[in-house]
Amino acid sequence: MSEKRTLVRRKKRLKIRFGVEYPRRVAFTRDASEQGLHIVTGHPERPGTKLLLEIELPTGDSVIASAYVRWAKKVPPNLMHVADKAGMGVLLTEFKAGLAAYQDFLKSLQH
Repeated sequence: MSEKRTLVRRKKRLKIRFGVEYPRRVAFTRDASEQGLHIVTGHPERPGTKLLLEIELPTGDSVIASAYVRWAKKVPPNLMHVADKAGMGVLLTEFKAGLAAYQDFLKSLQH
């Protein structure tokens, strides 16, 4: 299957909390862009689910955003480190806090 994204995602491991009503689960990102994230988790939510995310940036800033799950791939825990695309891809829809910090972080990855 060919790649459908037009934006470049930058590989970066960030600690993230996510959940439907509040961010209760902890996971890490695999890559990030202005529009979305790949979250590596053994317990992905179903596509179409609205999530609340809390992203911890290396600068110590915290980003709070809403997102929709676009795709999900559940993988057994013992295969998480070898499976490609395990977890879920989310589309960022609204930033509640930290938009400028997130944009600055993405710009810093380009250099």
